[in-house]
Amino acid sequence: EFMQASWDVEEVQAKGIQQLASFVKDKSAFPYLLRCTEVITLAMKSHLDSLDLQVEACTLLLEILSQALEQGVMMALDESVASCLLHTVRKHSENEEFLPMLCTLLMMVSASEVAAENLRKVGIIPDLLAILRRFLHDAKICSSCCAVLWSLAVSENNADQAVLESAVPVTSAVLQKHLQDGVVAESACSALWALALQGCFTDSDYEPTAALLLDALRMNPERAVLVKNGCLALASLVRLSETAALAILLDSKGSGIELIKDEYHLHVHEPGVAEALCLLMNEMVQYDEVMLHMRCQKMEKLLSEIKLQFPFS
Repeated sequence: EFMQASWDVEEVQAKGIQQLASFVKDKSAFPYLLRCTEVITLAMKSHLDSLDLQVEACTLLLEILSQALEQGVMMALDESVASCLLHTVRKHSENEEFLPMLCTLLMMVSASEVAAENLRKVGIIPDLLAILRRFLHDAKICSSCCAVLWSLAVSENNADQAVLESAVPVTSAVLQKHLQDGVVAESACSALWALALQGCFTDSDYEPTAALLLDALRMNPERAVLVKNGCLALASLVRLSETAALAILLDSKGSGIELIKDEYHLHVHEPGVAEALCLLMNEMVQYDEVMLHMRCQKMEKLLSEIKLQFPFS
């Protein structure tokens, strides 16, 4: 009430946020703090020029969201909160010190389907792409933005086809730049998977994207989630075009089939990886020429191994 009574007074908002932050360590205060997210984001929107207030508010929201995730509480932030966050993103889109924190906040917020939908509705995707283009060198910003992009693109009722199509070259550039950084590569593979699910690729994208995803698997073989998401992205590409399947077979850096076998044996106890590999192979055998090649590579042997390893899956 104290904050709501004086929206225009920056000092009141700053003191209010500081006071709320003092309750963060008190577990019994958590249910009440959950109700304060709208007040905090409105304070951010009302005082966009105050970087100190933005940082303090962002820090507090991250604390609240972290506690919510720990306790399994999903915060479905409404459209007004999404709009406030968008205003902050636009005002501070060139601040490389503040952006990693802000992008991490967006990543945590977008874990909720409702919040992700609201962020999409207010039109945040072009802003995310602009940030990625500007800060392609920054691993933390790239990782968070790609995670948000995945959450926004994976929605089934997506009406932003043209916007999402423009995300393909940017996301590919992120993966190319950070191939050896497992965290960023994992996030970028997930985003490419979501974009492939939405059919955002053109004919000229299939071969280079498939090659790029294979590179990501080669560079980060030990990361099970990256392998799983990379294979799911490849499966979605192959479903769209035989060109992608042929690119996997004929990759200039070595057979994609041999890579698939190696990845399975490396993650032999990971059902998620096995399932993604099976899905990829299932898409590949839809093409006669590809299936003949897979037979020559004795893929039946691998499939039999998987069947024995996961008889009840």
